[in-house]
Amino acid sequence: MDDADRAIAERVHVVASTAAPELAAKTWYGMPAYANADGKVVVAFKNAGKFGQRYCTLEFQDPAHLDDGDLWGVGFAIARWSDAVEQRVTELFRAAVA
Repeated sequence: MDDADRAIAERVHVVASTAAPELAAKTWYGMPAYANADGKVVVAFKNAGKFGQRYCTLEFQDPAHLDDGDLWGVGFAIARWSDAVEQRVTELFRAAVA
């Protein structure tokens, strides 16, 4: 990972460790991910450089509890880290494991 992507990934890891400590960090397809007690990936991080994109993505898999009616977001772009981004990512991790 390049330095900018690594910095975002490290902040995601801090949030995951504090907001959803029941998730276990693992590598999934060569990228950081967080799995539940059953070993199923709940959240995965994709760095921008790996796919030549202009942003990293935080992707919530099927075990995440983000359901909101018949339509809800499962992928979120992260272009830069900020306090507002950290707050939203924290909320998403907490909801995913609720």
